[in-house]
Amino acid sequence: MAMSLDQLIEQVHGEVVVPGDQTYDEARAVHNGMIDKRPSAVLTVANTGDVTSAIRYARENDLDLAIRGGGHSGPGFGTVDDGVVIDFSKMRSVWVDPAARTARADAGATWGDMNAATHAFGLATPGGIISTTGIAGLTLGGGVGYLTRGFGLSIDNLISVDVVTADGQFLVASDDENADLFWALRGGGGNFGVCTSFEYRLHPLKEVYWGPMFYEIEDTEKIFQFYREYMKDAPEQMGVFPAFQIAPPLPFIPEDRHGDMFVALIACWTGPLEEGEAAFKPFHEVAEVKAELVGPVPFPAINTAFDGLFPKGLRQYWKGNYVKELTDDAIAVHVEHGPKAPTMNSTMHLYPIDGAPHRVAQDATAFGHRDANWAMVILAGGDDPATDESNTKWVRDYSDAIAPYAQAGGYVNFMSEDDSGKSQENYGANYDRLADVKRRYDPDNLFHVNQNINT
Repeated sequence: MAMSLDQLIEQVHGEVVVPGDQTYDEARAVHNGMIDKRPSAVLTVANTGDVTSAIRYARENDLDLAIRGGGHSGPGFGTVDDGVVIDFSKMRSVWVDPAARTARADAGATWGDMNAATHAFGLATPGGIISTTGIAGLTLGGGVGYLTRGFGLSIDNLISVDVVTADGQFLVASDDENADLFWALRGGGGNFGVCTSFEYRLHPLKEVYWGPMFYEIEDTEKIFQFYREYMKDAPEQMGVFPAFQIAPPLPFIPEDRHGDMFVALIACWTGPLEEGEAAFKPFHEVAEVKAELVGPVPFPAINTAFDGLFPKGLRQYWKGNYVKELTDDAIAVHVEHGPKAPTMNSTMHLYPIDGAPHRVAQDATAFGHRDANWAMVILAGGDDPATDESNTKWVRDYSDAIAPYAQAGGYVNFMSEDDSGKSQENYGANYDRLADVKRRYDPDNLFHVNQNINT
């Protein structure tokens, strides 16, 4: 006999919220304000046993199952209509071993949590660029951010993962245990089980020389051409990406320029701080910088710098591509479409993923496109539902225009729900092996509320 909801509530230590409860609307919400789904139950898990119970309840009642860490999934995969949500928001602890230079983090931890814990010991591991992003989803998709070129993707620094599988087994996945599962988790997303904790390798890093530099939008072609040439020989301590940004009302931007569209370079130097100013010199020589906020800062500070542009409830739509060459034709597309970003919360970022990620073999992890030099994301965000259609159109038009100059597929963490048919392209040559691991660990596709590997 299938487990009942009452039995689930009795078994677990965490809170189960159902429709009609006072906290239901808060419990069902994810970061993307465009997502409005109504699960039949949200379980805020307190421990791994709660996870096992929730999996059993969903499986025995043939219910869709969503897993929520930070809740930042663009398509809103952290919730589901009429199904069960496993919510890790109360499991956010991070334990640091400074001698071993490792950290173990619960699946509900954010990159803000991780950075705060590791920074106390002068250590860090590669994560994203928004502090409220969950470590789990970002890592399982690969993990791209400021430190990628020097230290690799998040998955390249992953030592082990605790996983509960579809049949309720608790497994440790590492190079030494369940190595096939560990391989798949490093880039294959949440297709194989519910990951309850992650162990990372850490690197000495206390402060960085960081900052955004804004240029006139008329300099877009010049900035992108410079960026293409600069990146060919750029030291791996430099993580820098171009972006489009409507100037927010911040003190370092002249007041009469608030609301104007700029092209920007956002740079992070992880080498010696005293070399930071010289490392940034090329960015000041390519064109006149109209506004900037650069200098030495504690590493956690750069992970919160854009949080204000990406608040919970922002209505979002995303697209992403992998890019190998930044051709003149591709630059022309950026010149045409980037400046049309419709809101202050809309942008295009072109993240470099060369350097350390290229030294990992293509088949060493499930991450699909080790040969790419950039992972591009186009994001439209706004507060008004009436602008959803026009904002989405800007993203789609931009993505369609750049597609001929990009690789097939894109970074799974930048995909939207309407990209669900692109899994084979996104995972590239690793897809068939991923499908084999999927059949072994989740033959009935219980874990399908994701960028799904459906065998």
